[in-house]
Amino acid sequence: MKNSFRFVALPAEQFAPLFDQSDAELQAAGARRLLVDEKPGFPCRVSLVDAEAGETVLLLPFTHHDVPTPYRASGPIFVRREARTAQPSVDEVPVMFRHRLLSIRAYDRAAMLVGAQVLPGAELEAAIQQLFANGTASTLHIHNAGPGCYNCSVVRA
Repeated sequence: MKNSFRFVALPAEQFAPLFDQSDAELQAAGARRLLVDEKPGFPCRVSLVDAEAGETVLLLPFTHHDVPTPYRASGPIFVRREARTAQPSVDEVPVMFRHRLLSIRAYDRAAMLVGAQVLPGAELEAAIQQLFANGTASTLHIHNAGPGCYNCSVVRA
């Protein structure tokens, strides 16, 4: 049986005001303003696309699993200036994941880890199906396996 899913990007409005801050203010908060110098390499967690060379992005710390369990987690993310929140269709895997080595972490309703896999992005859809198949996983988190950076969540549709 196929399990329909949906990728959930981070909301643009959460990050837009940060672009108005000075570099000193960003640095005080642990963030940095960067000019993109290569593609791929700066995957935006709002638009779910790789930033283009010449674009401005913010690199900032982000708590992506803000839960009262041992699995509470945070890490660095990139956000493009003026990015719009991606809203992929049901069962659509955004292109930016296809060429990366990924780590998927599956969490149950109590925010406890119930599964994990490391795989090439080309195998992502099959892994999502497998992790949702047992019925225990309610949310998946996609990370870049090498640096461990959080990308987005995937929920049942």
